[in-house]
Amino acid sequence: MKWPVLVLLGCLLAGCEPPNGSEAIRFALATMPSTLDPRFASDATSERINRLLYARLVDFDEQFRPRPALAQWRQLGDTHYRFVLGEEGRRFHDGSRLDARDVAATYRFILDPANASPHYGSLKIIRRIEVIDADTLDVFLERPAPLFPAWMTVGIVPAGLATGGSLHRHPVGSGPFRFRAWPRAGRLELERVRDGQRLVFEQVHDPTMRVLKLLRGEVDLLQNDLPPELLAWLDERPDIHVTRRPGSNFSYLGFQMEDAATARPEVRRAVALAIDRDAIIRYLFRGAARKASALLPPEHWAGARLPPIGRDLPQARRLLARAGYDATRPLRLVYKTSSDPFRVRLATILQQQLGEAGIRVTVRSYDWGTFFGDIKAGRFQLYSLSWVGIKSPDIFRYAFHSGSLPPNGANRGRFRDTEVDRLIEAAQAEDDMARQADLYRRLQRRLLDLLPYVPLWFEDQYAATRAGIDGYRLAADGNYDALAEVARRGAGGAILGAP
Repeated sequence: MKWPVLVLLGCLLAGCEPPNGSEAIRFALATMPSTLDPRFASDATSERINRLLYARLVDFDEQFRPRPALAQWRQLGDTHYRFVLGEEGRRFHDGSRLDARDVAATYRFILDPANASPHYGSLKIIRRIEVIDADTLDVFLERPAPLFPAWMTVGIVPAGLATGGSLHRHPVGSGPFRFRAWPRAGRLELERVRDGQRLVFEQVHDPTMRVLKLLRGEVDLLQNDLPPELLAWLDERPDIHVTRRPGSNFSYLGFQMEDAATARPEVRRAVALAIDRDAIIRYLFRGAARKASALLPPEHWAGARLPPIGRDLPQARRLLARAGYDATRPLRLVYKTSSDPFRVRLATILQQQLGEAGIRVTVRSYDWGTFFGDIKAGRFQLYSLSWVGIKSPDIFRYAFHSGSLPPNGANRGRFRDTEVDRLIEAAQAEDDMARQADLYRRLQRRLLDLLPYVPLWFEDQYAATRAGIDGYRLAADGNYDALAEVARRGAGGAILGAP
């Protein structure tokens, strides 16, 4: 596949002149955000762009520990937290001042189950919110939760707009960028508040076309979602700068636990044992990933250094036989994925590897909206996805607790286990960080035994920028925060002024 793609690119580029210069910095995306309302954002692109538009109470440091953003906090009792707003990020883009009433309105909206926010499941522990004054609010919980501040990461919206639906397409936040326009489905325009620098997100589904647009100067920047051979080719071009770093986004295979086949532990273990992760990382990712054995990376303060599952086809076949499957009655699974060409190629490789264990896999690929809609609704037998931007181990309640079935969380496979529930609840109630970390590590060992997910890998982050685009630094979770500092440079290295 490599050489036809590169020949095509060469032919398309021959004789083409770059378009007239534009003062906007243009960022090519594989998919556009589904919403610009942070109370409803649940896909990676929406989360990343909403971080540019909205400020939040709490953020995280490089060790995935919560740190103050809009607010400092202190614990006044087992279930009583006080948040005090600072001065940074207090001006909404419509000119009004962000205060404690806006924070309360944002979270009260989420806590109303009638609004069906995807954040409701993780935040319903909040019993009530009291506004003390313009800078201060108190939050009272249903039960002790020592990591609670790490949950207060939703972007803050104006109280006057908190009950309407206009934020989805016309956001008003207090982040480093303000909204300019969303003139069509595949183009979103923002403006940097501090200097007026325009930023355009353009959707280009096909990775070859994204690369072509980058080379022609039609876009300035792209991040991730490229086949490795295209990235390697860009790395050799003097007019393109490619940066890489190890990532923390967790890729996995998910099972529907209410399906007669995938509900069986032997089947899930057989699927895990049939996958050759070493070969996929070496040949498909070209080494740009590391094997995963748990949702949290090992460098996380609650990470578990567990041995990854190796390939063992004989054992996979024995497990399938124990479950009643053989050559005359093979296990048949339907595997859903997105229509991104790289993800389809990965699905095809997994189909072939599982086939070597005697598992017949049918791959079905869909556009992102349809695919993600099916996953959220539980319409799947087997699928692949990634958890993006995970910082707090409270993700385990959201994804695996029996009380987090949609719409109360993201336990989309309907997984239920009393020991998992017990460990999650014990960890969340523990106020000693060392003991809490131990409980989360025991939980991750339990999940590796039961396999509601098959852990796959943590993919590296990478970005490609045109010459003259400076200051874009990759984050481990792939966020776009560095766009707040990125600059365009002209001839002689001068920074070009914003319009």
